[in-house]
Amino acid sequence: MSTPDTVVQAATDQITRATEQKTLRPSIAGFFDEATFTVSYVIHDPETCEAAIIDSVLDYEAAAGRTSYGSADRIIEYVTSNNLKVTWLIETHAHADHISAAPYLQQKLGGKLAIGKGIIRVQDVFGKLFNAGTDFERDGSQFDHLFTDGETFKLGKIEGIALHVPGHTPADMAFIIGDAAFVGDTIFMPDFGTARADFPGGDARQLFQSIRRLLSLPDETRLFLCHDYKAPGRDEYAWETTVGQQRRENVHVKDGVSEDDFVEMRTTRDATLAMPNLIMPSVQVNIRGGRLPEPEENGVSYIKIPVNAV
Repeated sequence: MSTPDTVVQAATDQITRATEQKTLRPSIAGFFDEATFTVSYVIHDPETCEAAIIDSVLDYEAAAGRTSYGSADRIIEYVTSNNLKVTWLIETHAHADHISAAPYLQQKLGGKLAIGKGIIRVQDVFGKLFNAGTDFERDGSQFDHLFTDGETFKLGKIEGIALHVPGHTPADMAFIIGDAAFVGDTIFMPDFGTARADFPGGDARQLFQSIRRLLSLPDETRLFLCHDYKAPGRDEYAWETTVGQQRRENVHVKDGVSEDDFVEMRTTRDATLAMPNLIMPSVQVNIRGGRLPEPEENGVSYIKIPVNAV
C-alpha cells in the first residue's frame, strides 16, 4: 500500500477552501517576456494588498554583456499603481534561460527572496562547474528563505503551501496560493508537454513522479506556467491551464501514459535539444540569488564560460 501524500492532501484542502470561499482566491497578473519566453507573476490578496512576485526577469543582451530593467520596471509600475505591498520574491528554481531580477525588485519594493531548499545541491554542482572558489557559499545563504516540501505560508489572508517537484532540476518547487499553483518549468501547456530533464541533477523519472503529484490536485486547480513557446498550430502565447485539462490533454503526460513510456520519450527528446542560449550567465547569476559575480579589480563583473568541460 502506498503512503498517503499528506502534503498533496493539505494542498487539496487549501484549494477546496479557496474554491468555496472566493475571498481566499488571489488576484494574478502575468507578464510575458518574449525574448526568453518567460512568464513572471504578481499575485496578491485583494483584501490586504499583500503581494508576491514569482520568477522575475532581468533583461540581458548577451552579445554586449549588458543588463537592463524594462521587464522588471513593468512589474514595479503594476505593483505601485495598485498600491501593493510585496512580501515575497519567489523563484520556482534556479533558471537556466533567464536571469532573475529579484535583487533589483527587492531593492525597489522590499520582500523576502525565497527558493526551494534544493538550491543547495544546485549550488554545489554548478559551483564546481564554474570553479566558483571558496568565496561562493553553497548553503543557500544568498536567499532570505529556503522553502521545504509542505511548508505553509501566508499572502495576506490567503494560504500558501510549497510543493517539492524535482526532476527538471533538484530545486524545483511549485507554490500553491489559494486555488492557484505556480509550477515553474515542471510542465507546459497541454499541447507542448513537459520540461527537459537533462540538466545536471535532473531526472526524467523523478520529473514524471513530480508531475503526477501535481496532477493529483483537484481538477479545478489553476496552473500557471513559467514558459510558453506556442506549440505548432497555436497562434497565441498561453500560460494558464488546469489540472483537469492537463490530465486529459497533455501530449507527454496525460492520464494513461506510463512512467516508463514517459522516461523513454523524455530521454530521447532531451538528447536532441540544444542548451538554452543564456544558460551560462543565467545559472551563474541565479545560484547567487540573481546577483552578479563580485566585481574584479577594475570594477567589472565577469561571467565565466567553461570550455570543453566534462
